[in-house]
Amino acid sequence: MMAFRVRVLHSIVLSVVGASFIVYSSYYANPVQLYRIEQPHPETMANQTKAPADGVKTELKVEETEALKPSPAKIDKKPPVIQKIPPKSEAESPPHSNKTKTKGGILTRNIYTAGHNLSVPELCPELGARLRLLIVITTAPDHVAARMAVRQTWGHYTQRKDVAIAFCIGTTSKPEVMTGILEEEEMYGDIIQGNFIDSYDNLTLKTVSILEWIDNYCPRAKFVLKTDDDMFINIPKLLEFMHSHENAQRTIFGRLAKKWKPIRNSRSKYYVSVDQFSPPIFPDFTTGPAYLLTSDIIHELYDHALDVTYLKLEDVYTTGIIAQSLNIKRVHINEFLNKRIPFNVCNIKKGISIHMIKSHEQFDLWKKLLDGRSKCK
Repeated sequence: MMAFRVRVLHSIVLSVVGASFIVYSSYYANPVQLYRIEQPHPETMANQTKAPADGVKTELKVEETEALKPSPAKIDKKPPVIQKIPPKSEAESPPHSNKTKTKGGILTRNIYTAGHNLSVPELCPELGARLRLLIVITTAPDHVAARMAVRQTWGHYTQRKDVAIAFCIGTTSKPEVMTGILEEEEMYGDIIQGNFIDSYDNLTLKTVSILEWIDNYCPRAKFVLKTDDDMFINIPKLLEFMHSHENAQRTIFGRLAKKWKPIRNSRSKYYVSVDQFSPPIFPDFTTGPAYLLTSDIIHELYDHALDVTYLKLEDVYTTGIIAQSLNIKRVHINEFLNKRIPFNVCNIKKGISIHMIKSHEQFDLWKKLLDGRSKCK
């Protein structure tokens, strides 16, 4: 009896071992039958289903295409198209670059983004009601030394309650520069940043941004001086001039340029296509380094500028084309020099605006302006 049970148990063990061996052999012979087929990576699937370069379509069997279909829940949305910007180019510049030949040009409204990343409305309490003079200086994000030189010299006149100074910049792709800008703004509270890439081709966008900022935050200031960070401004002389023109309205004062012709050479930095401006001569305009505006025209200039074909020459565009279309007067003032001159005391004291001043030179001119010993006729 015992021997019979041992034989039966032995037979069962042999059967189990045999079955295991069969399963084991089947696994190595065809493992796909025992495990789920994994979905291919979407990129691999795309390569497999792509038509050949010669245009001949490749047909797949039903069972093959079924295996290639990803789960609906796992289908990724089409990734956004990212425009790669080569070095030294601007994402917002193509509409008005030298190579653009757009029929009829392109309206500024179509390339301008309103608003400001840094707005500092506290520069103009009560919307500037107590300000006789608001000075807005165009500058580049990394021109820290130029801004500091202005603050430490003729920018000192902001200690007066009726004078305010702001610097306007665009955006930068350099994180370290932007970090410095935020620290500078925290320290001095005088930096406005618009929504445009800071570049030469976008200077007109910068001026439009300035007009928008004044319209929103400082419309009640009496006069507005738009100038650059390489300018020396004789504030006492400017205030004296403003006093003698206290009742001026709808006027831009500065160095008037007459009968200037557009440059049609596409290799020139100042190239203007016929699509952008077709007449053979520009309207009279005040040159860009410095010009003074009565504040009653700010809103009109901003509003109308958006609906005119873009031109990167900001002084021609703003004080010429736009101003003429609005019947705004442009008046030539000899004291707006807007050029580099010999640094003698009398020259400095007689002029309102001197151009092409390096950061360290601001201190020399400032010292000579304050020199009370020199007698000038």
